[in-house]
Amino acid sequence: MEEKRNPQPKRRSAPAAGVAAGNDPERRFPLRFGPLAFALMLAAAGLSGCKKEVASAPPPSRPEVAVMTVTTQTVPDEPEFMGQVESSRPVEIRSQVTGIIKRRFFQEGREVKAGDRLYQIDPVPFQAAFSSAKARVALAEARLAQARQNSRRLKPLLEEQAVSQKDVDDATTEEAAATATLEGAKGELTKAQFDLDNTLITAPIAGLIERTRVYEGRLVSAQSDLLTVVHQVNPIYVTVSAPESYFLQRRKELAEKKGQQPTIYDLRGVVTFLDGTTYPHEGVFDFADVVYHAETGSRQGRFVFPNPERILLPGQSVKVRAKGYTKTGAVLIPQRAVQQGPKGSIVYVVGPDDKVEVRDVQAAAWKGDQWLLEKGLQAGERVVVDGIQRIVPGAPVKPVPAAEMGAGQTGSGPDSNPRKETEAKKEGA
Repeated sequence: MEEKRNPQPKRRSAPAAGVAAGNDPERRFPLRFGPLAFALMLAAAGLSGCKKEVASAPPPSRPEVAVMTVTTQTVPDEPEFMGQVESSRPVEIRSQVTGIIKRRFFQEGREVKAGDRLYQIDPVPFQAAFSSAKARVALAEARLAQARQNSRRLKPLLEEQAVSQKDVDDATTEEAAATATLEGAKGELTKAQFDLDNTLITAPIAGLIERTRVYEGRLVSAQSDLLTVVHQVNPIYVTVSAPESYFLQRRKELAEKKGQQPTIYDLRGVVTFLDGTTYPHEGVFDFADVVYHAETGSRQGRFVFPNPERILLPGQSVKVRAKGYTKTGAVLIPQRAVQQGPKGSIVYVVGPDDKVEVRDVQAAAWKGDQWLLEKGLQAGERVVVDGIQRIVPGAPVKPVPAAEMGAGQTGSGPDSNPRKETEAKKEGA
């Protein structure tokens, strides 16, 4: 009986060998889950660290932008129009007689004085006609003298009844006919003298003369063929055209007391050439057309300018700035503050809560380096003038008066270039 009990302790020794070999379930679990638990502990520690960092990070700072406060002021209102230079007296030179051009005296494109010789038409036939007319006058004078003598001789004889009444009447009629013949001859002489004098064509005014249209040997017809043109250029005219909408807007501004307008003939004009240079002399307004031109819907006006140096020439295209008007309640902002939006000009306005909003404006004209705005802004509002590329509509900003940011920031750098700001905003989008 004791020998049968001995194998049981031996069977219990097998599991002991398995445990020694590492197959014990109680020892396998610690080896399999130990690294996982360690990783979880590290992850938990990392998450708690991130939460502490997020909680400790400061809020993002507001972008600093330069702003200006809108004010209204009275400024000169100087509209600019395209103008055409015209001579104050363009005189067409035409012959008064029909004849052959014998000689031209002037140099084309030069200045001539009143009375200077221009053309000589062959005077021979006109000299002959003058001589014939002069002879007819002499003949008429002789016949009149004879008729008067006969009339004076017959009248005393009538009282003595030596001649009849019919003889006296015939003598009186002959005297009247001789008088009429003399008057006709004198008229023909005057015409012959006129034609002869007009074979020499002279300049009626002083000015610049164009090129000639005819040359020696050309037959010209009286009062039809154009020979040349003389232009009086001192003083000289500049004609401008203003659209009907301009006059309607001007009338509206005056009705709303947004502008002051002197008498139209008190206006002065300044000419600017196409290269941007300014004419040194001011002109005065002297004519306004009384009708609108149906073809263009515009009305013409004219300025007179002194032109002693002959700088302005007929046919020249210039710009004319009218001086004399003033605009009250005008809003001026720097040009760099005005951007181009999808529907037109826009500006960025900082509201009372320091948030940025987009505002549509209507820019009328440039005044130096500023825009004159017709509408869109009110006095007291704050407009962003620098730092536009750093803002987002609806986001808060830190507004700083432009004067406090210094000339280096407000007058130069990328913030002062509207084109660069627009490109930066597109890249950011």
